[in-house]
Amino acid sequence: MMARSLRVAPEYIEKVKSAPQRNGYPSQQSLATDMGFSLSTVKSFLTGKPVDYLNFVELSKKLGLEWQDIAYKQPETQPNKPQPTNGEASPFITGAAITQPRYFFGREKELKRLFNLLKRHPLQNAAIIGKKRSGKTSLLHYLKNITTTPAEQLRPEQKSDWLPHPENYCWIFVDLQDARMQSREGLLKYILESLKMQVPTPCDLDRFMDVVSDNLHSPTVILLDEISVGLQRCPELDDGFWECLRSLATNQTGGNLAFVLATPESPMEMAHNTGHSSPFFNIFGYTAHLGALTETEARQLIASSPIPFADEDVEWILTQSCCWPLLLQILCRERLFNLEEGEDDNWREEGLLQMKPFADLLDS
Repeated sequence: MMARSLRVAPEYIEKVKSAPQRNGYPSQQSLATDMGFSLSTVKSFLTGKPVDYLNFVELSKKLGLEWQDIAYKQPETQPNKPQPTNGEASPFITGAAITQPRYFFGREKELKRLFNLLKRHPLQNAAIIGKKRSGKTSLLHYLKNITTTPAEQLRPEQKSDWLPHPENYCWIFVDLQDARMQSREGLLKYILESLKMQVPTPCDLDRFMDVVSDNLHSPTVILLDEISVGLQRCPELDDGFWECLRSLATNQTGGNLAFVLATPESPMEMAHNTGHSSPFFNIFGYTAHLGALTETEARQLIASSPIPFADEDVEWILTQSCCWPLLLQILCRERLFNLEEGEDDNWREEGLLQMKPFADLLDS
């Protein structure tokens, strides 16, 4: 399988570092601007740090380098070990949902409430509401992973004993942006396979309901991400479909099934705005509204840097980010990069530039 990120092999770094000048770029910034990449991506590429596979290929091409030749190759003899960290050692993740619990910070209040609904019988449903990029998907992944992640893969004080018997739970993460989840049959099959249950042929709603209601005897939580996409773009996921899911959760599974969904607005409003009337959307008794982190939570995230930041930098990061997790991650990433490289260019300027596309988080 192709690696998600690539880095320049150590023996080619000198050659790669001089390539921008050879190709008529007076500075790294001019190359970054021409490519439409951030300066930190270009710096990472030129100094042998991991960058996204596609960016690696494009930069190589632009600089007249054969990407296959200059890419670092894993020694064949070593089995591919799962990387304990994202890329090399940066704990700051900005382009994707956070799936490894050790890199997730905050949301203590919401977690307490959510696990409270899920640790007793019957399991209860919840909705997580927040703006785009406010951390909804990362919170869903955290719910799914935190109770069964081995202690050595967590931070020293990180709480993971949220459930009395976490090993009994089945968690099913459904991303409705995934085309395979957008057809009724595809989604029903995926749920049954995740539950390790027999998939009937044809896999229609009636047969699905029969299989699940006969066989679901342990606590199961279905996490629905990007549900607004499901309602807007997936005609097969109609009111009849959602009514069946509601019936499963409320009557057919002895209190063993709950839904947690993530959405930018309340489930009822969202159903109404997309022309749905299913009573499925009024079973969400608890709503977690995701705002910024508390200052204490934000400081914990900043303090996770492998190189400590000066107090004035910490205060500046807190002020500029207003404690939104994504903005904290972006500013911390820029400060750390700057410290690792021992450079004194204006990381604050770069940080504010990188934050710009997500400025609407600051509007609230």
